[in-house]
Amino acid sequence: MFLTITTTGTPERPATDLGFLLHKHPDKAQAFSTSFGTAHVLYPEAAQQRCTAALLLEVDAVALVRRGKGKGRGGAPDAALAQYVNDRPYAASSLLAVALGNVFSSAMRGVCKSRPERAAEPLPLRVEVPALPARGGPDLVRRLFEPLGWTVTVESVPLDTEFPEWGDSRYVRLELESATRTLAEALRHLYVLLPVLDDAKHYWVSPDEVDKLLRAGEGWLPGHPEQKLITSRYLSRRWSLTREAMDRLELIRLAETDDSDVAEIDNAVEAEAEQEEKPTPLAVHRREAVLTALRDNAAARVLDLGCGEGHLVRELLKEPRFTEIVGVDVSVRALTIASRRLKLDRMGERQAARVNLFQGSLAYTDKRLGGYDAAVLSEVIEHLDLPRLPALEYAVFGSARPRTVVVTTPNVEYNVRWETLPAGHVRHRDHRFEWTREEFRAWAETVAERHGYGVEFRPVGPEDPEVGPPTQMAVFTRAANDDPKTANESAKANETANENENEKEAKAA
Repeated sequence: MFLTITTTGTPERPATDLGFLLHKHPDKAQAFSTSFGTAHVLYPEAAQQRCTAALLLEVDAVALVRRGKGKGRGGAPDAALAQYVNDRPYAASSLLAVALGNVFSSAMRGVCKSRPERAAEPLPLRVEVPALPARGGPDLVRRLFEPLGWTVTVESVPLDTEFPEWGDSRYVRLELESATRTLAEALRHLYVLLPVLDDAKHYWVSPDEVDKLLRAGEGWLPGHPEQKLITSRYLSRRWSLTREAMDRLELIRLAETDDSDVAEIDNAVEAEAEQEEKPTPLAVHRREAVLTALRDNAAARVLDLGCGEGHLVRELLKEPRFTEIVGVDVSVRALTIASRRLKLDRMGERQAARVNLFQGSLAYTDKRLGGYDAAVLSEVIEHLDLPRLPALEYAVFGSARPRTVVVTTPNVEYNVRWETLPAGHVRHRDHRFEWTREEFRAWAETVAERHGYGVEFRPVGPEDPEVGPPTQMAVFTRAANDDPKTANESAKANETANENENEKEAKAA
């Protein structure tokens, strides 16, 4: 990563005063160790008329991975490779912002004992960032910097200059110029807006990030027209932290408007903030989506395959329309917990007749699963090794053949929005894989075609315009003209193929 700051001067106020303001001598090249690599400060030019300071950040990709808590077992190979092969060493990001804060901390606070009067004076400044990820393109870059008084020159970087028809990449070349900006203000703008444009934080976003944002945003963020977007992206879309930051920014704005102290109006804004509702958990969104799909398909007798501790079974029991509910799981312990959660031993006779829990593996056919209206596989398939998916496919779609099958699974594209999930990690340590929307759609359509089903895709949870919903759902419906004889013949062929494959695996083992 590379960034330069240039200023011009006169004999009375030489440009080399930039070295005093940055606390870095122009005649020296200095190196600073960080937790993710080495930051170098050097001066490509240092003269009375013009002085340029450069920050070069060398990122150690291996050190970044080692600092993580370990990748979830069974993660996709491309996700594992992405930990080492990525744009972090080259494109300005939150890592460069952290380096700015560490290496130029005094300058960012506007502190300069040698030249205090210069630290408070506006300087003619020119900032250049040759490679900057900009999720939102040049238009967003202008919307962020121009309201702050910068003259913005931004140029999209093509994907490949040899193939212009491929279009532009998400990277831009950025030049900022201002004659009325102090160095401290410029550094604070960069500290906040570089990670906002990248729309990613490469480290844990803790509650103290709110204080960092408000300190760096003092004097300009409360009145910025893109305040909400800046706050949300800077805090990695963590809802609780974003709300706290927005509340505090509103206090500052009101205090400035009324020419009063923040403490005087603090209670009124806090009372208003307490009325906001907390977001609905994704698990609740998921169960509601599954129940809606079952209602839409008039299912009465339902299988919950991989029922776990019985959360969905409990919701199904609340609706009389579901006359028979069967929970199946390979884990005896999970079934025991489900039984306790449902209070089966104290359930009335009529209610108890509606529900049944038994142990079984979805990798094998089971005659007990035949004849039901619907089957639900909610957050199940990602717990199987990919080579075992054909066995599950046959057991459910080829052998049991319910009229409707509802499948939900994580959308791996949405993982960048989880504030607690390090880059490249799967959501749960037992996930063998997580699919993109395209991968899930391809699998579902293949399964549907092979077994005589139609398939519909539905989003689950709040849908992000860039990466889609957090959970993806496929609703399979068996064709009305489905021929059981043809289906059984196809199923037997698949079963034979699966048995042969299992024999090969056993021999290899």
